[in-house]
Amino acid sequence: MGEDSLKKRYTFKLSTNLIGLFFNLITQAIIPRGLGARNYGDFSYLTNFFTQVISFLDMGTSTCFYVRLSQRPKEHGLVSFYLYYAGSISALVIGLVALMYITSTYSMILPGEEYLYICMAAVLSIFSWLTYNVLAQMADAYGVTVLAEKAKIVQKMLGLMVITGLFYAGQLHLTLFFIYNYLILFCMAGSFIWVMGKSGFSMKQDRILNIQQIKLYLNEFYRYSQPLFIAAVVSLIADIIDRWLLQVYRGSVEQGFYSLSSQIGIICFLFTGAMIPLITREYSIAFGNRDTTRLAYLFERYNPMLYSVATYFSCFVALQADKIVAIIGGAGFHGAVPAVTIMAFFPMHQTYGQLSGSVFFAMGQTRLYSNINLFITIISLPISYFLLAPSNKMGINAGSVGLAIKMVLINIIGVNVKIYYNSKMLHFSFLKNLRHQIVSVACMLGIATIATFVIDSMFTFGVSNIVSFILAGVLYTVMVALFAYFIPDMFGLKKQDMDLVFQFCANKIKI
Repeated sequence: MGEDSLKKRYTFKLSTNLIGLFFNLITQAIIPRGLGARNYGDFSYLTNFFTQVISFLDMGTSTCFYVRLSQRPKEHGLVSFYLYYAGSISALVIGLVALMYITSTYSMILPGEEYLYICMAAVLSIFSWLTYNVLAQMADAYGVTVLAEKAKIVQKMLGLMVITGLFYAGQLHLTLFFIYNYLILFCMAGSFIWVMGKSGFSMKQDRILNIQQIKLYLNEFYRYSQPLFIAAVVSLIADIIDRWLLQVYRGSVEQGFYSLSSQIGIICFLFTGAMIPLITREYSIAFGNRDTTRLAYLFERYNPMLYSVATYFSCFVALQADKIVAIIGGAGFHGAVPAVTIMAFFPMHQTYGQLSGSVFFAMGQTRLYSNINLFITIISLPISYFLLAPSNKMGINAGSVGLAIKMVLINIIGVNVKIYYNSKMLHFSFLKNLRHQIVSVACMLGIATIATFVIDSMFTFGVSNIVSFILAGVLYTVMVALFAYFIPDMFGLKKQDMDLVFQFCANKIKI
């Protein structure tokens, strides 16, 4: 079975992510309510800690693996080598957990957390990394995205059924929630392996490598990832300090508020985030063919468009934060509204950051990428302390709101620094790109404000948050679509793009 075309993969990703977005919205409306703010905060804090540790040990090697596999999909030795490396990372994380227990330091490193949940979070983070950073990227690198996306939809559907059952049975507690996630990831990993095998990329290839092959791969990955080491260390420390300060000064409830705001931001990012591996693959192939002209075309063609899509979601979520928190978390999460409002803007530049970073990785500019990240991370440390520390320690004790402000602010600065260097490498206008970011946000925010005001004014009482949210969403979407049709450039689109969309909606043509 051959690989799917970019058009087919993009269209299928688009369709399945709309379905996936629906499932995720329902799931995320259940989990915080079932666990409560404290348990939800503990789960997020622990899994975030081990995710950061694994990201440090990864040090960009999973990206290197994806880029190289996209360029050399028939090289079985590459897969063998990275599976060995992934196993080594998993063993190191398990060793770290054991060391924390032996030295009795886990209560200091992860204050207020039970050792059982620390172990469960470590295993879950390993499973998640292996499933999505290794197996899922292999499926995308092999170009068999359509089957992989079908498997994801089935997994999300089954996951929603199980979590709904647990919630209504009153059994959605922290231990069972970890087990639920294990089962979901196990099924997902099995699906990816089956998909790749069905498409002719079997995981049963000969896995024995000789010393010479191992040395060659070690050298290749070392040259790619070595520049990232110092930045990875500093980033690990900074990320852990952020959540540690929040835990120490404000506790698990504020962790829960921040976690909810982050999770809602992730939902906004899902729509564009799923497209990033497809674009990254095309970047890698273009640079592998020494076709920087096509690479520049891909950047200018897709990046503003995906940024506008992320902006469409972010601006609406920011204006509807109170309703979204009420729907998803209930009264127990009311204090999360300010953090959700702020974090709603994070996915916009997260989308751009992922796409911009893909250019550095595709072109092998990992040292420059690392230096930028190092500079931005160092700047962020005093900002974090000032926003999270109490007033008697020269801070303002802003809790989840402070951490949300820091994340959005640093993200905007860091991403635009990267885009500036992208513009130098690919010879496009940075100022034009910056102008598009500002205009796009201003436009969407204005439309979202009007839509929210109109619906709230029409239905001042007697309408539930869900109905009000949906009505405002429909009005907002119609207004954005009309605006985009007449001024497509503002949304990173071309006139023919909008013509195609409207024709498709009217069933006049088939994509």
